[in-house]
Parts: sequence; C-alpha cells; structure tokens
Amino acid sequence: MQRKLLFCCLTTSVLTLGTLVFAQENKLKPGTGQTDFTKSEPGEALPGGQATSRKSNDRNAYSHSSGNLPINREFDFKIGNGIFKKLWVSAPSSTQSSDGLGPLYNARACQRCHLKDGRGHPPSTDDPKDNAVSMLIRLSVPPNTDKEKKDLAAYLIKNVPDPVYGGQLQDFAIKGHLAEGDIHIDYSDVPVKLNGGTIITLRAPKYSIKNPGYGALSPNIQMSPRIANPMIGLGLLEAIKAKDILANADPDDKNSDGISGKPNWVMSIKHKKVMLGRFGWKAGQPSIAQQTAGAFAGDIGISTQLISDAHGDCTTSQKDCRSAPNGNSPKYQNVEAGKTMFDLVTFYSQNLAVPHRRGADDPQVLKGKELFYKSGCIACHQPKFVTGNLPGQTHLSNQLIWPYTDMLLHDMGSGLADNRPEGAANGQEWRTAPLWGIGLTKTVNGHTFFLHDGRARNLLEAILWHGGEAEAAKQKVIEMMDSDRRNLIKFIESL
Repeated sequence: MQRKLLFCCLTTSVLTLGTLVFAQENKLKPGTGQTDFTKSEPGEALPGGQATSRKSNDRNAYSHSSGNLPINREFDFKIGNGIFKKLWVSAPSSTQSSDGLGPLYNARACQRCHLKDGRGHPPSTDDPKDNAVSMLIRLSVPPNTDKEKKDLAAYLIKNVPDPVYGGQLQDFAIKGHLAEGDIHIDYSDVPVKLNGGTIITLRAPKYSIKNPGYGALSPNIQMSPRIANPMIGLGLLEAIKAKDILANADPDDKNSDGISGKPNWVMSIKHKKVMLGRFGWKAGQPSIAQQTAGAFAGDIGISTQLISDAHGDCTTSQKDCRSAPNGNSPKYQNVEAGKTMFDLVTFYSQNLAVPHRRGADDPQVLKGKELFYKSGCIACHQPKFVTGNLPGQTHLSNQLIWPYTDMLLHDMGSGLADNRPEGAANGQEWRTAPLWGIGLTKTVNGHTFFLHDGRARNLLEAILWHGGEAEAAKQKVIEMMDSDRRNLIKFIESL
C-alpha cells in the first residue's frame, strides 16, 4: 500500500511539473502560435488537467469529483453532494438542520435548479404548473438617489433592488404566503439565412410577470432571465490568477481588433474589498463561496454567515414575509446553514470535475477547431489557462486547463441584451461562458437549450444570436459552407 501511494504521489508530481513546463514554454497565451491542426495539442484530452473526471461520460458526467481529489476528501465531497440535494422545509420544524425555507423561494434544493449539476432550461409551456424551477428572473430599478449612485460607483452594491419585489422574482412561497408571480414568455421568430440558402429560425423571447402577488411592479422595472449554469470546473476557474485574466482585458480596444473584454468588479463580503468578478452570467460574484451564499439566500431563502438575513429576498414592503418564523439556530452559528454545512457545499461546488474530451483527434473535430480559431471565436473563448495556487486545495493548483473562456465581459449586441446593469456590466454585456463539457448537455440534462435564458435550441442557434463584439465571427460562420459549419459544431460538441 505504501509503495502504491508513493507511486501515485510521484506520478502526480511529474504530471504537475509537466504542466508547468508546458505552460512556461507556451507563455500562457491561449491560441497564440496555433498553426498545426492535424492533431490535438498536449493536454487537450484532459480539459481540467489532472482534475479531469476519469469516469464515463454518461448521465452523471457532470457529477463526479475532481479526478485527482485526495482520497481523504472524497467523504467531504459526498456529504456536500447530500446537502446540495437535500430538500429544505419551512420553520419551525423538528429537523433543525433542514428548516428555514423561504418564506419566498425559487427552489427547495440546489439540485432543483442545477439539474444533475448541469444546465437549467426555460419553461416548456405557459401552464403555471410547468414551473421554471431552473430559471429565474433578476429584478432591479435604476438608481434614484445620490447614495444609490455613489454606492454603485464604489461597487458597494451591484444594482438597486425593486422596493417591493427585491432582487429577483420568487415564484414559490411557503404555506400561508403569496408567491411573487409567474414567469411568462412570448416568442417571436427571427429568420437568419445561411450561405447555401438554408434559413434558420431563431426564437426571440419577450418576458413578463403574471399574477404579481404584491401589487404592480415598478414601471421602470429591469428584468433579466437566467437559467442555471453548469457546475463543472468551478474550482479551477476560481484558481486562475486574477492577473492572467486581467492581462486579456482591453476595455478601450486599444489594439483595434473589435474585442473590448473588460472585468467586472464586485464587493467581496468575506474580504470586505472590491475584487474581480468571476461567476454568474455577468461575472457578478468574486468567489464560489459568495455565489453559494447568494443562491442560498435568493433562491431558497436560507441564511448563512456570509448573508445572514433569515428572510432571504423578502423586502420591508412584504411585512408578513419579514415576520415569519425562521430556522436560525445557536447550534448552527445563529443562521440556517451553519459553517460546516456551508463549507461542505462550497467544497462540493469547487470539485465537480470537468468531463474528459471525446474525439479530440477526429479529423472533422480538428477541422472544426481550425475554423473556430480562424473565425476569431478564441478572441473571447480563449482556450487555456494554467491555474494558480488555490489555498487548501493543491489538487486544483498548477493545472493546465481548457475552459474556452476569458472570464471577461463582452458587449454581445442588442439582440441578447437584458438592459439590466450588474456592477460594471452594462445591459448588453455578458461574461464569456465556458464551453468545456457543453457537448454533453443533451446526455446529462436531456435538452440543448443554451445562452443565458435558454432561447437557443441548439449550438448553431446560440452562435447566430451572437452580436456586438462577436458580430464579425458570427458572420464568418454564416458565410461558411454547410460542411464547415458541421465540422465547427462537431468541434464544440467534443469539448
């Protein structure tokens, strides 16, 4: 046994050293110098480095632990998974470790939004019974006071919540309380003609809220629909050095390439300072811990030490909600999800592994890769980084990873605009979504709805919605021959 453990340690050390040498030789400049598309690059088959999942790419492909997770942390991962899946109940309850739901909420468990740890979807019909559990709508209003404007400028707040409905619409409520309303979507057709004559019909959504439970919404309400993001590889993204992300920022487009990636800046509750935003559709959270606390509070109505309000997103205008019993307990540091529980969920979220690549050396995939690079897609979807040192999780540190994102905000044009600012992000800007694992969406989640609101029904539709900084790259895809477009999609599906 000792010899086996020694061999494993030595193997891991050699692989890590190889990653560092490879990174230094390539100077961490994603995509630069890529001229040979006849074969895959070293490390490409393991998009999460040595943390890549070693297990089958089946329906559970997004739910495996980091491939190099130390065996003594596997128990923590499994317990975190249990908490991620567990259903919360309203307070008071005999199960003190599970009470405190709501009073207003979007889901009773993390897993209800992140289905199989994967991608959410919009509702399939307008029937209220067909709820959008894995979709929610963020709410805000423009700033009205000098204080609100100053707080926004200083990144003390990311936006101004609606005075009655708060920061997001909760479409469920515990017994005796009213839900805030139902999401309603009207779709209209947008035809796009491709080279060769094929016409692709996109669906453009228009959002409204039916059955508002607390009176009319503000006339100047800002609504942003969001489906749940996949959970894979989050710890690796957190481990990327901030300086490596910022090195690719060019907010004033000084190099005149038409790409103006910029960082989002948000207040870290833990560190009490403004930090680089990394997570969420607009990079509105600086860490997985803060993203987790925000989801506990806004989506389930559960308090944590980071966000300790036991009534979640209930506003002062919702008096019954504010006066409802809560599940705060001295046993759990006077919050509903105590430190141990919260840390385990965060650890679980950090260690959901990226699946391994499929067909990286397939000739059609390699041709598609060449088209992806030469069309300019890598200007935003930058292929690779090397992670820095993540405290307490050395297995995620110093890994060559292939997430296909620059982690920056980009103007995606008016077609994808939600017209709702978030921190430094304006109403047309979105964080470049990571592409790793995207080809397994159908396998894991049973659908292929993409983009922030699931409007795209397949990968080609998602590409055709790109505008703004991505307009030139999209036009190249439109102008491709059908066979080239198929190869491009085949490459993306291999990620």
